[in-house]
Amino acid sequence: PRIPNHGKAGRGMRWQAGMVVAVEPMVNMGTHHTRLLSDKWTVVTADSQRSAHAEHTVAITSDGPEVVT
Repeated sequence: PRIPNHGKAGRGMRWQAGMVVAVEPMVNMGTHHTRLLSDKWTVVTADSQRSAHAEHTVAITSDGPEVVT
């Protein structure tokens, strides 16, 4: 599922035990709008400002979330 890292808290899909998701936040100096380059892999900000990207895989267990990366 798409899990944006912006917007109102408490909105969107509720995570449930058994789900495993890749959380890939992108922290941008400018806009949150992005574009995909012609290689169909590289994502850059629409305004070409600096940004950083990270990824964690998170398993949702009955005891709570567990970062597995």
